[in-house]
Amino acid sequence: MIKKKRPEKKIDIIEMAIIANRFDGIVREMSNTLLRAARSTVISSCRDFSCCIVTSDHELVSSGEGLPVHIFGAHLQTKHLAKIHAKDTAPGDAYLDNDPYGGNSHPADHAIIVPVFINGEILFYGVVKAHMADIGNSIPSSYSPRARDVYEEGSLTFPAVRIQRAYKNEDDIIRMCRARIRVPEQWYGDYLATLGAARIAEKRLTELCAKYGRKKTQQFLKEWFDHSERRMADAIRALPKARVVNTGASDPLENILPKGLTLKVILDIDPKRGIIRADLRNNPPSVECGLNVSRAAAMSSVSAGIFNNLHNVPRNAGSFRRLVFSFAENCVIGSPLFPHSCSTATTNLAERLVNITQSAFAQLGDGFGLAEGGTGLGAGQAVVSGIDHRYKKRYVNRIMISNNGGPATPTSDGWINYGMPIISGLMYRDSVEIDELKHPFLIERVGIVRDSAGAGEFRGAPAQEIVYATRKNPMTVVIPCDGQFAPPRGVRGGKNGAAGTTFKYNRLGKEKRLPNVTTVILKKGEFIRGRDGSGGGYGNPLRRDPKRVLNDVREGIESVKKASKVYGVAFSGSIDTDDLIVDTVATNSLRTSLLRRKSR
Repeated sequence: MIKKKRPEKKIDIIEMAIIANRFDGIVREMSNTLLRAARSTVISSCRDFSCCIVTSDHELVSSGEGLPVHIFGAHLQTKHLAKIHAKDTAPGDAYLDNDPYGGNSHPADHAIIVPVFINGEILFYGVVKAHMADIGNSIPSSYSPRARDVYEEGSLTFPAVRIQRAYKNEDDIIRMCRARIRVPEQWYGDYLATLGAARIAEKRLTELCAKYGRKKTQQFLKEWFDHSERRMADAIRALPKARVVNTGASDPLENILPKGLTLKVILDIDPKRGIIRADLRNNPPSVECGLNVSRAAAMSSVSAGIFNNLHNVPRNAGSFRRLVFSFAENCVIGSPLFPHSCSTATTNLAERLVNITQSAFAQLGDGFGLAEGGTGLGAGQAVVSGIDHRYKKRYVNRIMISNNGGPATPTSDGWINYGMPIISGLMYRDSVEIDELKHPFLIERVGIVRDSAGAGEFRGAPAQEIVYATRKNPMTVVIPCDGQFAPPRGVRGGKNGAAGTTFKYNRLGKEKRLPNVTTVILKKGEFIRGRDGSGGGYGNPLRRDPKRVLNDVREGIESVKKASKVYGVAFSGSIDTDDLIVDTVATNSLRTSLLRRKSR
């Protein structure tokens, strides 16, 4: 008699939730380790880093609060590492990878990857990726939009290079970095913090496997990915079948791309099969500057735009099974060929990809899609450098003090703490006091710009403005902004947001408008005033709840004049006497008049 094989018992749903949260807890501990131990403010203050766990089969397990542009492509890096070190990886190894042609996002993101061995075999990789303040570029910045190739960019590139063997540093690699990087002690401190976070993954994953056993852990992974795939498929099935095509323009790059670039994203939504296909083949070829978008950054940006429209879906390999990408060869989006530079792969064009993708869903009808968010690393997110007069030492760091405004959604206003599309509120704003302590400059003002938000039934977040100056020695300010010409667009009748601007003022207070991408030397007595972009609006502004408009006026986001002219809201009383209220009768009359005027 042939015995029937018993069906494999599935993991209890409660235990699955516990194990899933255990993985998330490991990632949170990794993140806290890096946040508390890093030396540069770009990591320790504004949190430009991400941690995640990837399986030996190169599937993303957990990413915590990691930035999508960092971790949605981490599996490409582990796959690249495994190919290079197929036969010589051993316990105690750690690898440094920042190669954009091998799966990394862009050269400034140094990823430390630690293979986690269980019973003599790799079961996981702990991946920690952090944006370094200086990576040996030809200019004192980790962003170089004008670099015509990787040689002019000048960054140190490490294609899955072993940096630790048997838990000990490979001193040759460390010396190479110290010799080339302008702030070697800062880089080394950040490296140790990144390594420590990756070692936390190794330790905690070993403990997890010891508790649950290798067999149950692998069973969990299979069921967790299958569960996530079902959730993703169900979310896609709630969408109408459609092909949506959306385009968007980038800012010009002076003397290199005078007309900017037009980017295109084609999405085929197949609810029956529960799949979204993203076609990125109709984009320009690689360009001779640092704007090329690596495969990892392109996939991550478009995925982020899709996920922004799908709710309550886990972000892991199971969900990604339902996304299919198509790329052209030698393309600025996703397929740049060496030696084309990918210096700004995670920002300039990547931000446009997020916007183009998420706003494309608005074509499906009311209730779908988002507006576009403010873009660009403006003056408040510049890289500053020079000689600190207090310590007679060089400093290089990226600041993150002001924020672009977030996009409106079908149900909510844009976030003020948005940052930019590839951040979406996941990074922190620097502390003004800490930045002034660590760098010899003075931040004179940070504030919201009234009447800058893209109007709509739900409005975008307003723009922010910053003013700062050097205290004594000249300070180099590198601004690689892509948000000062093509403004963030509104959808479904919502108005566009405002583009950013940057001005330099000399000692006499004379104003000069700066290019969107610029390097400027700021001397004592001079200062920079930068304005970030705001978010686009969603829906007809005349449908906005008058109480929301009243609150915006009280908060200084909108003026009484704009409330009347754009939103059709009339008031009685005064802000000065704190008795401003909505005049309901006058508002109804004004809105009726504005609607008639528009219909003519």
